[in-house]
Amino acid sequence: MKNRSLFPVRHKMVGGTFILAMIVLFDRILISVAKDPISSDLSLNDKQMGWVLSIFALGYALFQTPSGFLADKFGARRILTAVVSLWSFFTALTGAVWNFASLIVVRFLFGMGEAGAFPSMARAIFKWIPIRERGIVNGINFSGGRIGAAIALPLVAGLIEFTSWRMSFVILGIIGIVWAVIWYAWFRDSPSKHPGISEKELRYIEDNIQQPTAALESEKISFGKMFQSKTMWLLMGQYFSSNFTFFFCLTWLFPHLKATYNLESIEAGFYSSAPLIFGALGNWVSGWMVDYIYRKKRWELSRKLPAIIGFSLATIGIIASIYMKEVNGAVIFISIAIFGADMTLSPSWSACVDIGKEHSGTVSGTMNMAGNLGSFFTALAFPYLVSMTGSGTPFFFVAAALNLLAIVMWLAIKPQKPLKLT
Repeated sequence: MKNRSLFPVRHKMVGGTFILAMIVLFDRILISVAKDPISSDLSLNDKQMGWVLSIFALGYALFQTPSGFLADKFGARRILTAVVSLWSFFTALTGAVWNFASLIVVRFLFGMGEAGAFPSMARAIFKWIPIRERGIVNGINFSGGRIGAAIALPLVAGLIEFTSWRMSFVILGIIGIVWAVIWYAWFRDSPSKHPGISEKELRYIEDNIQQPTAALESEKISFGKMFQSKTMWLLMGQYFSSNFTFFFCLTWLFPHLKATYNLESIEAGFYSSAPLIFGALGNWVSGWMVDYIYRKKRWELSRKLPAIIGFSLATIGIIASIYMKEVNGAVIFISIAIFGADMTLSPSWSACVDIGKEHSGTVSGTMNMAGNLGSFFTALAFPYLVSMTGSGTPFFFVAAALNLLAIVMWLAIKPQKPLKLT
């Protein structure tokens, strides 16, 4: 252990998870950018592509709780290394698919792999990050995903044109494997076991986190008690609403803007990236608000207020975007909606760590499972509603209604009361 450290080790850890969040969304959004060449090569229609986009979310959702449980049991070092390697393999394998069925299978397995990313990060945050810093750390991590996706939209469009859609998946898969190797070599599950940490930083961390007890960590979690919790269901419900709004940006926004406003691929990529940049800003603003209000000794309000403001902005932005006749106006209001939707992430994940404590990976994974069922329905709802009504307007009204419902849910959430899960 070092006596002095120029740059806190916990901040280096956050830098690593920020880069991982970029990789997560980079890999995830590639399928949307590659929709047209994939559809052409494999002879897929929009409904089939809806299933391709949504099947990832189904695999991702179903394995959230198991991956969070594994992170709690085996630690974020081993589990993150394993899941990043797994999904990077399936990212690369996407470039080898030959028909609709093979694409469905690979994308489902890709979703299974990515399921462990954020629950494992939550476990690392519980062990490494003091309560007063968790809001901004969650904001930083999720903003990494948005920045990664925003960069990916125009960059991947150019990469596909320069190489091919198949080679693009291989390149991104290799990047993920490199991250996994570095993470395993550098990270430690406990701050006290990290060779680079200073005594001062270790004392600061240990004095300002919720200390796990050996008895609780050794006891088995009761999933029955977790699913009997009103708070758990409220967190799941509001996160379903948040993801229903945001996942549209990762699936149908790019092809929607391209077709509606007759844009070229790279041009559509730049327009589609704007809401994601606003999403990153929403994460930073919300993360700052969570920590600022918490320091004012308003624990419950520090989680509720940023989330309620976020869902309100998401509702306004979604409804206003419907009435825009040109691409700039539509993108501005969709950006406001995503800014709001992403304001809900930091309080949501902070609340999961608050109430989950030693089982924060499992609790956050369960919330994220519900959220990504929202993603699953988003990817299917948009093409099917357009097919039935001839317009995307019904989809946007459904999203707005879910955001309003989420505000009601947050009014009833009690983040300062830990769950009794053993």
